[in-house]
Amino acid sequence: MSPVPHSFSPRRFSQTLVAQALDDALASSASTPVLAISGVQGSGKSTLAAQVVELARSRGLCAAALSIDDTYLTRAQRQRLADRIHPLLATRGPPGTHDMPLALSTLDAAKAGQSFALPRFDKLADERVPELQWSQIERPLDLLVFEGWFLGTPAESDAALQVPLNALEREADAEGTWRRWCNQALADDYPALWQRFDRLWFLQPPSFAVVPQWRWQQEQALQQASPARTSMSRPQVERFVQFYERISRQALRTLPDIADRTIALDAQRRPLEET
Repeated sequence: MSPVPHSFSPRRFSQTLVAQALDDALASSASTPVLAISGVQGSGKSTLAAQVVELARSRGLCAAALSIDDTYLTRAQRQRLADRIHPLLATRGPPGTHDMPLALSTLDAAKAGQSFALPRFDKLADERVPELQWSQIERPLDLLVFEGWFLGTPAESDAALQVPLNALEREADAEGTWRRWCNQALADDYPALWQRFDRLWFLQPPSFAVVPQWRWQQEQALQQASPARTSMSRPQVERFVQFYERISRQALRTLPDIADRTIALDAQRRPLEET
């Protein structure tokens, strides 16, 4: 396999921007604020989250980061959904494929200053990491950074779901059962999670067109980190991104008006204000 492109080396955000994110979160009235960082696949969410946690700890604060990806349902749970509702639900990603009680209880424990464990999900194995291997938070947090690809995104209207928007929807969801079920889950189950956020920052790409390349670079990085394990091929990544396309486009339309701060990125994931 070809080496990971140098362009994917996670570009650290400026310390000014990181400090602004941290200070914005700490300015909330919450004793343990939750700073949510939303952005499409490969946009730099985990990099920014790690930098905010790093800066917080350098100030003597107790901080941790969590991804909504770490609260995916197990493979067996998703397969049961696939058998009962639609085959596409076996694939992680869209609304409805997360363990919402786990996500909510984790954020609630953090905000209450309780001890808790940080869930983890192994993307190459496509399976949740055993609970015994989760990191334990033993003391009250001063900050939790929660990142995810569609955090804060509202559901679409029924009318918007009528026409398939990519090959996956045309070929595997011609009747619209899967996309309607995911949209209903987004409408019913996720607002309670969004309400736990004290601040929401959105990393905005120039368009959805950059996402397949960003996600392919991300997959190469995962493979480079674990060379003995199997990763997705480029065609598999191209299809995988289609599972995320509808909600990602909805995020691009809506989040700039919802987020507390929107950071516009160029095609190399650089904040425009820093270029």
